[in-house]
Amino acid sequence: MNKDNGMRESTHEMKPILILGGTGKTGRRVAERLTSRGLPIRIGSRFGEPAFDWENPATWESSLRDVGAVYITYYPDLAVPGAADAIGSFSRLAVESGVRRLVLLSGRGEEEAQLSEQSLRDSGADWTILRASWFCQNFSENFLLGPVLSGTVALPAADVPEPFVDAWDIADCAVAALTEVGHVGQLYELTGPRALTFAQVTEEIAKASGRDVRYVQITAEQFTSMLAQEGVPAEVLALMTDLFTKVLDGRNSHLTDGVQRALGREPRDFADYAREAAGTGIWGGAK
Repeated sequence: MNKDNGMRESTHEMKPILILGGTGKTGRRVAERLTSRGLPIRIGSRFGEPAFDWENPATWESSLRDVGAVYITYYPDLAVPGAADAIGSFSRLAVESGVRRLVLLSGRGEEEAQLSEQSLRDSGADWTILRASWFCQNFSENFLLGPVLSGTVALPAADVPEPFVDAWDIADCAVAALTEVGHVGQLYELTGPRALTFAQVTEEIAKASGRDVRYVQITAEQFTSMLAQEGVPAEVLALMTDLFTKVLDGRNSHLTDGVQRALGREPRDFADYAREAAGTGIWGGAK
């Protein structure tokens, strides 16, 4: 597709795309996709060069210098207090610095995240919002990998389906919004092609991996206690508890066409993700 006025540079002349959270689940995939196309990138992290830290606004200006667009992910989550203010301040600074193309990763069903979305809209940027469902990769990268390997995924989620979305689909939508015309001013709500309960998800993982993996529903109190015993920081614990007691209440069970609208193709199914993850050996072999 042709590039719009802000993205007409050739591969060699194009300004770098800043990827905030460039080592995270979606950020590193966005970086990989852009790099594979020969497009220059800059990773925004506390260990990047220059360094970027959401808690230190003094680092923002140098990270924005000479970039052409930004993929924004917020750490630890858009639901934390102050996130909307930070997104607004950063977005306004980007626009003032001449960086208008901003793509924000948001979350479905999170009222606090929608405040950050509005902050982005109000900044004057050429914005695109990717409002995503739960990531498939939560079961193979960090968060739920340990429970899967243990054979028991214990969470305070009822028998409510969630349309898990593949992180590669999110990355592809981000790359399209960062480099192609037709995405400015669009909000893409991203889901997979079907909704699955956590019990059904563990069945898919068991089938793909050959392991005995099952789901056990626990209370919110048991979940909080379990996380606390594992040394999870209080602010993260509060976020996780809020996620399972509020967001996973059925409000996000419906499917959307965000991936189709952004990419012109169907999203990947959880079963495809599970087979691919199992093929890497991340879940080990059959017990």
